[in-house]
Amino acid sequence: MPQPIPGPPALPVLGNAYDLDPVNTMESLNRLADTYGEIFKLNLGGVDKLYISSQSLMNEVCDEKRFTKLVTGGLEQIRNGIGDGLFTAHVGEHNWEIAHRVLMPAFGPLSIRSMFDEMLDIATQMVVKWARFGSKEKIDVTADFTSLTLDSIALCAMGTRFNSFYHESPHPFVDAMLGLLSESGARAFRPSLATYFMGSVQKKYDADIATLRGIAGDLAAERRAHPDDKKDLLNAMLKGKDPKTGEGLTDESIINNMITFLIAGHETTSGMLSFLFYNLIKNPAAYQKLQKEIDEVIGRGAITVEHMSKLPYLEGCMRETLRLTSTAPAYTLQLRPDSTEDPIFLGGGKYQMHKGQPIVALLHKLHRDPLVYGADAEEFKPERMLDEPFSKLPPNSWKPFGNGMRGCIGRPFAWQEVILITALLLQNFNFRFDDPSYQLKIKQTLTIKPKDFFMHASLRDHIDPVHLEQMLHSNTPLETKVAGKDRAKSVSNGSPKKPMKILYGSNSGTCEALAQSLARTASGYGYHADVETLDSAVDKVPKDQPVILLSSSYEGQPPDNAAHFVQWLENLEGKKLEGVKYAVFGVGNHDWVSTFHRIPNLLDKTFEERGATRISDIGLGDVGAGDVFNDFDKWQDEKLWDGLGGKGDSEAESGIDITVDTDSRRTRLRQDVKEAIVVSNELLTAEGEPEKRHIVLTLPTGMSYKVGDYLAVLPMNNQKNIRRVLKWANLPWDAMLTIKSGTNTTLPTGHPISAMDVLGAYVELSQPATRKNVVRIAASCTEEAVKAKILALAGDDFDKEITLKRRSPLDLLEEYPSAALPLGEYLAMLPPMRIRQYSISSSPLSDPAIATITWSVLDTPSKAAGSKRFLGVASNYLSAVEEGDRIHVAVKPSHGLFHPPADIENTPVIMICAGTGLAPFRGFVQERARQVEAGRKLAPAYLFIGCAHPEKDTLFKDELTRWEKEGVVKLYYSFSKCKEESKGCRHVQDRVWEEREEMKPVFDSGAKLYVCGSSGVGEGVAATIKKIYDEAAEGLGKPKTEEEIEEWFQGIKSDRYASDVFA
Repeated sequence: MPQPIPGPPALPVLGNAYDLDPVNTMESLNRLADTYGEIFKLNLGGVDKLYISSQSLMNEVCDEKRFTKLVTGGLEQIRNGIGDGLFTAHVGEHNWEIAHRVLMPAFGPLSIRSMFDEMLDIATQMVVKWARFGSKEKIDVTADFTSLTLDSIALCAMGTRFNSFYHESPHPFVDAMLGLLSESGARAFRPSLATYFMGSVQKKYDADIATLRGIAGDLAAERRAHPDDKKDLLNAMLKGKDPKTGEGLTDESIINNMITFLIAGHETTSGMLSFLFYNLIKNPAAYQKLQKEIDEVIGRGAITVEHMSKLPYLEGCMRETLRLTSTAPAYTLQLRPDSTEDPIFLGGGKYQMHKGQPIVALLHKLHRDPLVYGADAEEFKPERMLDEPFSKLPPNSWKPFGNGMRGCIGRPFAWQEVILITALLLQNFNFRFDDPSYQLKIKQTLTIKPKDFFMHASLRDHIDPVHLEQMLHSNTPLETKVAGKDRAKSVSNGSPKKPMKILYGSNSGTCEALAQSLARTASGYGYHADVETLDSAVDKVPKDQPVILLSSSYEGQPPDNAAHFVQWLENLEGKKLEGVKYAVFGVGNHDWVSTFHRIPNLLDKTFEERGATRISDIGLGDVGAGDVFNDFDKWQDEKLWDGLGGKGDSEAESGIDITVDTDSRRTRLRQDVKEAIVVSNELLTAEGEPEKRHIVLTLPTGMSYKVGDYLAVLPMNNQKNIRRVLKWANLPWDAMLTIKSGTNTTLPTGHPISAMDVLGAYVELSQPATRKNVVRIAASCTEEAVKAKILALAGDDFDKEITLKRRSPLDLLEEYPSAALPLGEYLAMLPPMRIRQYSISSSPLSDPAIATITWSVLDTPSKAAGSKRFLGVASNYLSAVEEGDRIHVAVKPSHGLFHPPADIENTPVIMICAGTGLAPFRGFVQERARQVEAGRKLAPAYLFIGCAHPEKDTLFKDELTRWEKEGVVKLYYSFSKCKEESKGCRHVQDRVWEEREEMKPVFDSGAKLYVCGSSGVGEGVAATIKKIYDEAAEGLGKPKTEEEIEEWFQGIKSDRYASDVFA
């Protein structure tokens, strides 16, 4: 008995049109697949379409004896422009049969090989352009790859040059093509009657089609007027005869297929290249491994066609890129029209369909089938796509080029082109993101490409752009040359100061702030410091100036803008850094014991091992202790400057040159976040209890997330604190500040900006003062007695009086009004405003446009002054926003393990939390609830929650109780102030221990464990898990030592135990 095919309920007439986002249809379809499983049904345009996403179903519909391609939707609309071309022809169309037989030989191995030189010619144009623009140029990746692949197919297949790299704007073909693709896709979801009334849209559509057909017609006419014997695609169309019927292509078919190849021959390839470089930059280990392969196979000489078959790791990267992001993300099939099958079943009789019903294969989900690709299917792992493992994949589990007779005829062309271009680029450049925190966003027409993806290209090995072209065409490697431009930038114009390079790795902004502070201080020691990210220094660590490295660690991994540098450094051999003089300062958090300061220590050790000379011992700061800025100042004064032999003014960190303007007004906000709109802001706890809140946000267009991700919030300082600064500085509320350009600062420079904006959005007003800050405030004091009193605070009592009481520079300036510190020096003391990350407490399956966060509000008596209170910057900012307010946010991914398991139907889940650590698990459970509602059968889930009292701070109690009754999750509470209501368990780890006999078989069946809460919760749960393991081993008569228990625990942390611990 077949089972019903699930799907969202359809509306009368409109069907399921509102279940799809017209801007990003594929994202909507993938989300529906997450909700309903391997098959679901949608009614679109009055037609019931089936959507499949598993290898088992895909393997079935790829049987060409039963199923065939169906041209429908956007592809059918493209027929308005290219008729019955090879990709848009219906089954059985005569012109397709002729064109297919005539053109297949043009894509044979020898033909593709003969195109190599022309491919290389176009590729070198882009390489030379990027080299001449330099490493500061922001490259629009998809735009340049589009120009590259269009020029390549035009030259190789049709013998014409579009010369895209010699014009400012794209070739007219590109704009017309994008218009055709975009409008054809829109028409597929728009009632024809609506299109009838859209006159201007129709006019542009017709004009785009005319442009495309005109360009193709001109190319054909030019070749007919000036014939040659070149064995390319155009001559095959003009002169070729069908070996079966003796017919040639009609003029109409020639135009249709010329446009087909000009579009298909570059659009999907440019997308593949763009996704490939995104994946490589995002995954430094794969990047370095691939670059090493290219260096070993090709070296520094010219690339030849013989190299194309000798780069297996590159081909693995290409296959893995197409697995994760197939540029043609779906295709449609149907039962063969001549089939007599009745009734029609799929899935071995599991599902029944009717004849003519479209079946859409969703490649995004097919290529992530956990039964094929495992629990790490979301990760970029080229090793799984190397020749041997690739050959062992189940049939039809990798389908980016379509299926069978209707598969992509140009696959060999695209494959050679991507190998050539990628090898050429990595041979000569190093790449990094323009925005190190960039997360992949998709732009969709009928194909997909990365959206807003920009990168920088730096020439490797100090190659001089002037000599690059000679190197590209020479088989003799040239001597490497030092690029004078890169060296000269360290020295200011006409300045006698010595150069210094400061390199930082930072996600939250702390190390960047330290780097800017050090650059200002360096001026007092006779240095002109150049501040850049660590990734900018791959292959370019200078040997003619001191190099200061500042970095943090994130769960033992480098920051986003240091990942490539660390990978490059780890792969260096011998004494490659001999001659470099360096020093390292690291930032970490002691709560992450096993990875505390891992990256800074790695930098310090590896630099020395590779021959560099240490200027001073490593400096280390602990953000968990709250004193990292003072640690940094102390390291500078006692280690760094002594090591450099510098004689300077150690207190003379230069201020910021500011002009005050009270007559004009201008607002400038940070650009790394976008505006979300507050829907609601709800208090979750009872009166008198520590305040916990839940906010619902409408996300900005194009911003998406997964369960387990974070929402980064750029807060504003409390208005009371802003007014305190204005009062101290004697400024009116509408004062404007102009910060001199060229200043080492993260503040906006060179134009007026409101003092309220600077103080509210750009700096941390509550950051505790450093020892250096205290000394500088004392120096500005005109009264000797007061000066001595302030200086005393910088002495032995500094930790007690400043750090532990969290006294900020503002607290001191208010307390000692005779201190006459200039405003510019005060602002220079303040680190830039940091984003704060909160676990998202919702699921996009509930509503992809909505995200929620759940947090505790920090509002405690201030230790700095008895009458004041210490207000957490972000938590209080969020607590005050109201419905309709706009806040600045960005989605940040959590680490790979902190997401629901890939195989949710067979992998149980155990979640353990306390307080607002429940936030991500509310998202986990909400997603499960949506899936259960859709009819999916999930493995069981267990949620352990720690809180204070069942009636006062049990978060989402009614909602969770309802989900428990629906079989979505099983709940286990512990109440610290009412343990009699929780089996005597005060803490959440106590409840885990209490229920261990129930949990042991769950864990043994392959369950994944997730923990979220404070460091105390993380440590307590970890200790309990080890204790349960120890007890179980003892019961089996196999007692374990502490070392063996720890080894086991570290083992499960690699794939089955994920923790998110916060301060």
